[in-house]
Amino acid sequence: FIMSLPAGFIMKKAGYKRGLMIGLLIFAFGSLLFIPASYIHSPYPFFVALFILACGLCIIENGAHPCATGMGPEEFAEQRINYAAAFNGVGWIVGPLLGTALILNGTGSSFDLAKPYIIVAALVILVAIVMIFIKLPEAEMEADQKESAIEAGTETGSIWEHKLFIFALIAQFLYVGAQTGVGSFFINYAVETDPSMSNETAGYLLAFGCMGMFFVGRMLSGFIMKWIKPAQLLSIFGLLGTLCMILVLMKMGRASFIGLFLSYFFMAPMFPTIFALGVKGMGSHTKQASSLLVMCIVGGAVFPICMGALGQDNMALGFILPLISFAYIAAFGVMHAIDGKKTKSIR
Repeated sequence: FIMSLPAGFIMKKAGYKRGLMIGLLIFAFGSLLFIPASYIHSPYPFFVALFILACGLCIIENGAHPCATGMGPEEFAEQRINYAAAFNGVGWIVGPLLGTALILNGTGSSFDLAKPYIIVAALVILVAIVMIFIKLPEAEMEADQKESAIEAGTETGSIWEHKLFIFALIAQFLYVGAQTGVGSFFINYAVETDPSMSNETAGYLLAFGCMGMFFVGRMLSGFIMKWIKPAQLLSIFGLLGTLCMILVLMKMGRASFIGLFLSYFFMAPMFPTIFALGVKGMGSHTKQASSLLVMCIVGGAVFPICMGALGQDNMALGFILPLISFAYIAAFGVMHAIDGKKTKSIR
């Protein structure tokens, strides 16, 4: 959240390629700080390392998302970003496995804590080196974005005059909040709903089953977008996610748990699709729009607190917030489909 606007400024001044390389190097530096932190018996060095790592990640997100949407024909932007984002699911599965193998199966030394981050830093530095030799069509991307905005009548005026962009900000805030909230209370709800399920089993289902659903959902969504418009698909998945949350609220035992599990499939295309629809037609505002959309991840800090308060006595009640979020996202998809592919300004 803190780094999103500075990251947008970096992209505007340095361009996508250099901006991404800056983000990668900051990410690698934060990862390498885990080496000295692991020898200092205090949590604060880890906090510093994680903060720097997160700053680098924020810069990468600010550049990678608009690059994915801008590198190619505009009509396929949502497909490209869904395919790219699908590999998040792979990372969520491989990351814990790698961490477990290196930390828990190590010698028990302080250095074992830093091993996964050293590997990550090495891979990230390698990607940064490879990027030196990659030519990004930045001029062509910006020209296409400007042309698209001129055709839509959205190139002039303030970024806050674009109504669908404002709706996209709200949708992204609600989505990230809902996804984080569902993940935060998945184990609690699973054990409360099915007493025969252990915390360990629920944890494995969340770590591997749900993240696997995420990967499949994003890959399949990108494929389906060949025949169904992204805004329409977003509406359908938002509606189905809402129905899943209704099942969760009804506490129907195994059926409700299945609804909670399936919600990960329907959540899968939401972030990349909302992002692509949000920056569509923004022209010269694209980099600023990207940074504001990334800022919306702050919803992930708000929702778990609110859901925990609502579900203090009955965990199911906390899932009212994801239900409202998915319903809004479905409505946002409908609004975008009605207004068409081009973003319109408030006049």
